[in-house]
Amino acid sequence: VQLQASGGGLVQAGGSLRLSCVFSGSVFSIKSMNWYRQAPGKQRDLVATITGFGGKIYADSVKGRFTISRGSGDNTMYLQMNSLKPEDTAVYYCNVVTVVSQYWGQGTLVTVSS
Repeated sequence: VQLQASGGGLVQAGGSLRLSCVFSGSVFSIKSMNWYRQAPGKQRDLVATITGFGGKIYADSVKGRFTISRGSGDNTMYLQMNSLKPEDTAVYYCNVVTVVSQYWGQGTLVTVSS
């Protein structure tokens, strides 16, 4: 299973970006689908989650601004990011957790200028 994240880039504060993550290979018994981010010199933090039951959970810092969603084809996930702030600057990683393993994408860089 491979995860390919894309959609990062440079955007001004207040702008929007949409990140995508495409899975290749067979993924069964998904427990959660997640977006993480890691800013320079900081730990990797969970940003948003879709649970296996479709529930959505967000970090307090992105509530009301970011939206996680799953594609209709079941092999994609998205992160719509609105009202971006300079503190959102980070490498964003997609992650899928199954009952037997977890998988990571390679990361996509989001830079928000003030």
